[in-house]
Amino acid sequence: MRIAVGGIHTECSTYSPVLMAVEDFRVLRGADLLEAEYFNFLEAEGVEHIPLLHARAVPGGPVSRVAYEAFKAEFLDRLKAALPVEGLYLAMHGAMNVEGMDDAEGDWISAARAVVGPDCIVASSYDLHGNVTQRIVDQLDIFAAYRTAPHIDVRETMVRAWSMLVDALKSGKRPGVAWAPVPVLWPGERTSTEDEPTKGLYDVLPDLDRREGILDANLMIGYVWADEPRATACAVVTGSHKTAAAKTAEEIARSYWDARDEFRFGPVTGPLPDMLDIAEKAQTKPVILADSADNPTGGGVGDRADVLNALIARNFEGALLAGITDRPAVEACFAAGKGATIALSIGGTLDPSSKPAKVEAEVVTLVDPGAEAEREAVVRVSEITVVLAARRRPYHNIADFTRLGLDPKAVRLLVVKSGYLSPELAPIANPNLMALTEGVVNQDIKSLVSKRRARPAFPFDRDFYYQPQARFSARWQD
Repeated sequence: MRIAVGGIHTECSTYSPVLMAVEDFRVLRGADLLEAEYFNFLEAEGVEHIPLLHARAVPGGPVSRVAYEAFKAEFLDRLKAALPVEGLYLAMHGAMNVEGMDDAEGDWISAARAVVGPDCIVASSYDLHGNVTQRIVDQLDIFAAYRTAPHIDVRETMVRAWSMLVDALKSGKRPGVAWAPVPVLWPGERTSTEDEPTKGLYDVLPDLDRREGILDANLMIGYVWADEPRATACAVVTGSHKTAAAKTAEEIARSYWDARDEFRFGPVTGPLPDMLDIAEKAQTKPVILADSADNPTGGGVGDRADVLNALIARNFEGALLAGITDRPAVEACFAAGKGATIALSIGGTLDPSSKPAKVEAEVVTLVDPGAEAEREAVVRVSEITVVLAARRRPYHNIADFTRLGLDPKAVRLLVVKSGYLSPELAPIANPNLMALTEGVVNQDIKSLVSKRRARPAFPFDRDFYYQPQARFSARWQD
């Protein structure tokens, strides 16, 4: 048996002014894909895996049409060359937006289905913040999504989807997919699976998997910062029995709908001035403050200097801010050299609505991996340390700091561009604060511009009736 493997994985805020290009993606091709950490579980007796192409990028703005079409064309060419295949596994995210296109994953998966034909079993894994459509479901036989946010089960989810595919090929029993849209759109910061009520909603999913006729039960939160018709929460169930799958999907959908008013932020959350007041008075460290609306792992631009400007205005001492994307500032630091004190404009090079910080900065550290786009600089502005990056990227792991010679546990205040904190930073936060800042992944959901979003949808609208109604993949025949 032959299983082809590939996909495309990113998350795109339609409110971002920055288009993602080819160079923003890490692309795995051929044998390199099978050796990558995410895919090195692909081994089963009697199965030959055919690696195609997998493109993955840090979330951001919409993907340029040129970049998308280039990746898609190469993927399809590789898929055609791999034929015949009995199975296809697609590792996707689900919240990719491509300029001029409403349902990018639907386009990608449909194109793949057209190549492999109706007899091939197609499985896909998704981020729980992905958006699902009937077009997507109609092309699939198997679906599995993350069950944790922060995402600590990425590999486990991929294994779930792949295992169902292998089992289906070996047994000859083709599963089917049912789904039930839920007109609710909350951000991930209000729906972390570490907090109630979301924790309880996800805790029951493994039990649902054990029901007769059910293979995999999923609750999709959806992606709220995409102003597009498909953006919605939903339940998606892979099963062997249509009635059981429909009942389970509707049950999951109803549970999310019934809890719609209960979702709250997990950490202490409020306007930036209030959070900095708490940080200034804190006797513990490190206080960790999340700059929530400029979070690159949620689609934020990553170049806003709002928090830095606020810290400077307060003459705050002992803060570490990581990081701000600003390639011109990084280049200026490299031109000046380590130890130099230079005038810098920090931030606002990508998002025109962002006010830069005009500062005198000492160049403390320069990191040059060999490509200018990967360079980083650490500068000191008075008693504030700032990490600058030439490329958009998060600083969410301890190693992101230690490799720069920084100790995130030792500082008085650590500022990161994040929503809920990563699994590595959350345990050291003392306390954990989240600022409701400005940016393209703003937490003020009800005020988001909604020109194309399907309505009614909660919390944009409140006074409307909803009854879960399961729908089936067109491929699932009685």
